[in-house]
Amino acid sequence: MRIAVVKLMNKILKWCKGQPVLIISLLAAIVSVFLVPPDEKYLEYCNRSVLILLFCLMVTVAGFRSIGVFEVITGLLLKKAGSVRRLGILLVTICFFVSMLVTNDVALLTFVPLTLMLFRRIDDPKSLIFVIVLETVAANLGSMLTPIGNPQNLYIYEKYSLDPLHFVSLMLPLGILSYIIIFALSFFLPRKECSASVGEARHIPALKTAAYIITFIVCLCSVLKMIPDWLCLLICIAVIAVSDYKLFAKADYALLATFVCFFVFVGNISRVELVRDFFAAFMQGRELVTSALLSQCISNVPAAVMLSGFTNNADALLLGVNIGGLGTPIASLASLISYQFYSRSEGARSKKYLLVFSAVNFGMLILLLLFAGFVQPIFYRI
Repeated sequence: MRIAVVKLMNKILKWCKGQPVLIISLLAAIVSVFLVPPDEKYLEYCNRSVLILLFCLMVTVAGFRSIGVFEVITGLLLKKAGSVRRLGILLVTICFFVSMLVTNDVALLTFVPLTLMLFRRIDDPKSLIFVIVLETVAANLGSMLTPIGNPQNLYIYEKYSLDPLHFVSLMLPLGILSYIIIFALSFFLPRKECSASVGEARHIPALKTAAYIITFIVCLCSVLKMIPDWLCLLICIAVIAVSDYKLFAKADYALLATFVCFFVFVGNISRVELVRDFFAAFMQGRELVTSALLSQCISNVPAAVMLSGFTNNADALLLGVNIGGLGTPIASLASLISYQFYSRSEGARSKKYLLVFSAVNFGMLILLLLFAGFVQPIFYRI
């Protein structure tokens, strides 16, 4: 009996070591409960659409992976790219532009697993870390160029009733600079050839492919608010249950739980009167820096929601929370997706990943804040 208990405890400890972000978010949520006792408002904390979309995309991507779609794509990319550098630039560029239409979360859910497959075949673990970090930065910054690119944009766009042309003209200079920096950083990748063998073409079942394409399109329609999130969930569950019900076990429930814990923590903290009073007094004239710095602690989506109650300067808030997606791993919850995928991959070097992630993110955070604070106002009043 004692031996069984010890084995169980060892398994639990091992699992906890593999889920540091979840454990931290859970502890933060528990502490916040003592500040704000549970009540009916707790039901309003969680962003249902984000959780539904994440789940549906997880099982959809797992479906594509199960029938070998990613293996075919990796083979094509390896043939076309020619070198590690060109492959990295291609992946990063795709993430940057795709995120404008399908959100940063979706872009990373789709392309990080693909990148892991590609670089496993190339056998280049050093470049893998750098490429995934650049993909994460590209998705977070590319998504800021459209109102539907990420949740905080959509929230600010609707709350302040922003004009679409005004939105794009405000974010475009920052977006162009962001891509130039990301593209330049890509040249640190080696120029060595992608020498992995492509192998024989794999037969892909047509019916399952069609089913997963349907669920993916349904997810995009939900992102674009063409259909409600509950309908997206029902369709995805029905299609996946018929095509391959085992895919439900492949969803990353730990990541979903991490998001829930952060929602609870942020929801409680924003209800603490001392916190509200502090930001009401501090925000005036400091919206850009305040929103970027607060995003480092509670992520940019809840920072946008929380700070919007203390300012009418939508432009500075919009710039701040988007730039604030850089920095710490929790500054943008989409960054957790990349980290979770990488940390669970074979031979992962999580500490090195976090070092590279921090160096790139904080370096770009400083550069973009300086640009938004001192250069952009010369041409565009914020």
